[in-house]
Formats: sequence, structure tokens, C-alpha cells
Amino acid sequence: MQLELRHLRVVCTIADAGTLSRAATTIGVSQPALTAQLQRVEGALGGQLFRRSRLGVTPTPFGQFVLTRARSILLTVDELVTGTGADEGRPDVARIGGYVTPMLSGLLSRLFKVLDVPITVHTEYSPRLLLDLLASRRLDAATLVDYPGNELPVVPSIGMHLVATEPVFVLMSSSHPLAGQEEVRLADLADDDWVISPPDGVGWPECVYSACRDAGFSPRVPHSMTEQAIIRQMVAGGHAVAPCQATVQDGPGVVVRPLAGTPLWLRHLVAWRSNGPLAERARELAEFAAEAYREAIGERPHYAAWLARNGGVLTSPS
Repeated sequence: MQLELRHLRVVCTIADAGTLSRAATTIGVSQPALTAQLQRVEGALGGQLFRRSRLGVTPTPFGQFVLTRARSILLTVDELVTGTGADEGRPDVARIGGYVTPMLSGLLSRLFKVLDVPITVHTEYSPRLLLDLLASRRLDAATLVDYPGNELPVVPSIGMHLVATEPVFVLMSSSHPLAGQEEVRLADLADDDWVISPPDGVGWPECVYSACRDAGFSPRVPHSMTEQAIIRQMVAGGHAVAPCQATVQDGPGVVVRPLAGTPLWLRHLVAWRSNGPLAERARELAEFAAEAYREAIGERPHYAAWLARNGGVLTSPS
């Protein structure tokens, strides 16, 4: 038997009902028919899913394993099918997405104070995916990043505002030979191992490799990951250096240093659906995002110092 989504729904219904008789009533089949279907599902999966007693059914350890994954699969499928929202009228929920940055955190803290509807938050690593979620009406607004020369495409149904253009810095161990310098030449990192996050769909890490080539070397990248805690651990241990946003904070065992000549940049943007429920608050979204970004700068002395030396790069809401 080929396992289908309906079989997973049957397994979840049985677990929720607690007895085969109640589950059969919920599904609208006879109990013998449901029992036979459950046996076929167990045969396809290769193990018993429920223990039966006079009090009903309880999942076996293998059944609990299957249920956890079945519920996750069904939730994902249901989100794909029913994730679109209404285009007109006031929403019951404001759906905010974002690439994880201090700007997103600050924007959310402000929106929670002013919006009179519940807020849901959905983060993704890929800015291009977030843009697609906006276009498909699964999000109402989002914070995004892209890179000069690799800008996100213009989508007619999406409004977008540039909040700031930011230099890319480097995260290194506090014991690194160059850690004491005010800024670091990219070429001087040619002999280091790098940890670089995987492609995000809008030009990262291709822009890093291009900048390194322009500096005269190809980086050794034995490590690829997105988890910031592990990246910081790798860097603190002296195992690698990593490109990072200028708004990344120094911490135990690690320092953030500017790259001399600023060979890498990224852009912070806030976007919204032009015909969506937050479109009328687009200016407010842009102002909140800019406030959040300025707040993040104030908490990162190394970035504030760089801005003071280089005249600033912030773009104000229009």
C-alpha cells in the first residue's frame, strides 16, 4: 500500500479520539473498516502504532514517533493549501515575516504596541522566500536583506522601502593576530579558514567569494552553517573567521571588525503587500524599521565608531 495524506489524518484522528469507535464516527466509516485501514497503514509503516485495551487505544513508542511526524507533515500541507489570506478588509491577524536581524526585533516590539490585532511571526533564512510568501499572500509585511548588484526583484504587488545600506564586517576570535586592529584587510585573511552561511537566494555567499577573488585569494570554507551560536563557538575557538552584519555584537571570545575599504555591503528593507491590510501603514512600518535600526547601532559601539569615521550610511524613510 502506498501511504497517502489521508492515512496520516486517520492515524491522528484515532490518537485524538482515543478509541476506534469514536474515531470511526468522526471519520464516517464503520469500526471494522477503520480497523482494517489501520492495519494496512501499520503494515505499510512496518510497526504497530497503537496498543488496544478495554479503555481505548494509546500510541506505542513507534506510534508516537509516527504521530509527531504526521502532525508536522499535515500542518505544513494545510499551511500550503490554506495559507493565503483575504485581500480586502481588516485582518484578524497581522502576519509579519523577516530575515532575523536586530531591525526585525525592534520593528516587532513597536508593532506589538500599536497594532490592535494579534501578530504572528514567521522567520526564514532566504529573503527570496520571504518575498515569495508576501507575493502569495501568506505574509502581510516582512523585513528583508539583499546585496548591491544582487537586488531583490521588483514585484508589482509588493511595496518596498530601503531602510539602510550596511557594511559587512568580519567576526574573529579575540585571540586572532588581527583582532587588535581597528579594521582588517580582507587579503590578510587569505590563510584563515572561513565559516560562511549557505546560499540565501539573493546573492549570498557569491558576493563574499567575489570580494575575496578581488582581494587576490579564494577562501577556504570547510564550514557551512546558519546557526549563529555555533558560528560564534567556532570563531571563538579560533577555528575560523566569518563574514557578519555590522550590527552583530562582540561577545565572549569574539570581536567584530570592519573590513578595510568596505568590499562588501548589504541592504536592509521593509516590504508589504500593496493591496494588503498593512499597506495603509507603510510609512509607519518604514519609520519603525528605521528607528529599530538606529537603536541597534546605538548598542554596537564598533559600528557606531565606523559610522562616525565614514560619514554614515543610513537611508531615512521618505
